[in-house]
Amino acid sequence: MTYQQRAAWQLRAILLPSVLLLLFLVIWPAVYSVWLSFTNVALVGPGAANPRFVGWKNYARLFGDASFWNSLLVTFWFVLGSAVIGQFVLGLVSAILLNRPLRLRPLINGILLLPNAVPEVVAGFIWISMLAGGDHAVLSRIVMAFGLAPQDWLNTFPLTAIIIVNTWRGIATAMILLTAGLSSVPEEVYEAAVMDGAKPFQVFRLITLPLILPTIFLYMLVSTVSTISIFGFVYALTRGGPGGATEILGIYIFNQSFTAYQLGYGAAVAVISLICSLIVGVTYVRALKVEV
Repeated sequence: MTYQQRAAWQLRAILLPSVLLLLFLVIWPAVYSVWLSFTNVALVGPGAANPRFVGWKNYARLFGDASFWNSLLVTFWFVLGSAVIGQFVLGLVSAILLNRPLRLRPLINGILLLPNAVPEVVAGFIWISMLAGGDHAVLSRIVMAFGLAPQDWLNTFPLTAIIIVNTWRGIATAMILLTAGLSSVPEEVYEAAVMDGAKPFQVFRLITLPLILPTIFLYMLVSTVSTISIFGFVYALTRGGPGGATEILGIYIFNQSFTAYQLGYGAAVAVISLICSLIVGVTYVRALKVEV
């Protein structure tokens, strides 16, 4: 064998474990879910004793289910409010501020990264202690100090509450990616713009923003897809309530599969969620031809 052939086989050997993990932990579960969505498999009842192929029956039921459309709408507002607007805006502001020389920059970086160091269920219970009703919750104590009545925030403003909490948790990821994008902009470009008399806002709008646009789209891709599939954080906070107000797709899939015991129908919803994620990903990639 030539040197190039030996190097090629060595590369294949190195990649083989990762390929096997990808096959058995990602591709095979996805294929199995698609097959499951065409069956009546359940955890109890006739579907558990005698599962059979039912064709498009689960999908026909799904598109006529008002609860599914509600979860899809809730997911849309949740992704738009927390990932597309909240995390991006605050992450970009943090990246711009921390891209400048600051005395307490390491401390601020550590504070912004702390939410990612806490497991999502633990973070959920921390926020429950802050947003719960009664006189002892943190936020209720703060509003009572201003003479306002305490509220059960997770029941009064459920969707707004989970959007704020998920925004808090995702700022660090946005900051890291957008800081990398800002660091890639050459300083000479800024110096030339300043010499031509450009003001700070003009520099940001006409130079910085266009040059970091590929990074922004890459962040939007990662953030949107990961937010569509979120489950544990919201489940710890609200369980999808009250009255389905925070029942995003991940919680709806869980409820249908493991609360209603209808694995086939839950798999059909999961396939639709996967298709939505693929559509979002392809849209972002084709919008700016970002190579990922």
